[in-house]
Amino acid sequence: MFRDKQGNVQIRLGGVATVVAGMLLVAWLGSLSVYTVPAGFVGVVTRFGAVERIVQPGFGIKIPFIEDVVKMDVRTQKDQTDATAASSDLQQVTSTIAVNYNLDPSYASTVYQTVGTDYADILIAPAIQNIFKATTAQFTAEELIDQREQVRAKAEDALKTQLAQYHVVVLNFNIVNFNFSDQFNQAIEAKQVAQQQVETAKQLLAKAQVDAQTAVAQAQGQADAQKALKDAGSLTPEYLEFLAIQKWDGHLPSVVAGGTTPFIDLSQFTNTSAQSSAGK
Repeated sequence: MFRDKQGNVQIRLGGVATVVAGMLLVAWLGSLSVYTVPAGFVGVVTRFGAVERIVQPGFGIKIPFIEDVVKMDVRTQKDQTDATAASSDLQQVTSTIAVNYNLDPSYASTVYQTVGTDYADILIAPAIQNIFKATTAQFTAEELIDQREQVRAKAEDALKTQLAQYHVVVLNFNIVNFNFSDQFNQAIEAKQVAQQQVETAKQLLAKAQVDAQTAVAQAQGQADAQKALKDAGSLTPEYLEFLAIQKWDGHLPSVVAGGTTPFIDLSQFTNTSAQSSAGK
């Protein structure tokens, strides 16, 4: 800044530029000193690369060029992966596994130091594969189908134990589906058909036994009734003729002897009565 010949104050352009540059530098350094951690994350503050402290969501101040803030996601996350294994009876099993988990915020700095920000790829995906194979190998293929909930619970407990040492909290373990080979599926279908046929045969046999027992009871009841009538003197010729009429089918014999037309043979009733009496 100087005065010209007329006494007016003049400002050199170089000085203005310096002032502006200084202001911009201060603003830039100020921006480097401020950090923001969004909700659902925690910040791991590092100083020259070494972990210094953990900061919570919000605004904060750090030393430019010396400190940095690494954001670690602590929200509930989902990992879905396809896994292949073998059952205890050596049937190949493929499945889609879905796991919900979150990082323990209190140990975010430890996980960052020991594993890094990509802990999901390094820890969780391989653990799911290993746990699925180990659990599946304890069941036959049919047990995997019939005891699906037990398989899921067993795998979930094993995964929780394995990842807890890395401060990853497993919320749930879900088996989306089980897939087997075409040969095994055909064998299962054939077995189900055979079981249905066996059940049908059992029902038919039971019905036949009931029908047979009913027929025997009816025959025995008729024989006992005829014997009781005879013992009481009520099995008269007239009553036998009545029984014959009840049993007659309405057809006469096509051949007759002696020029007579026999009506109904009553001997079957008298024989039945006689047999009943002899049996008694």
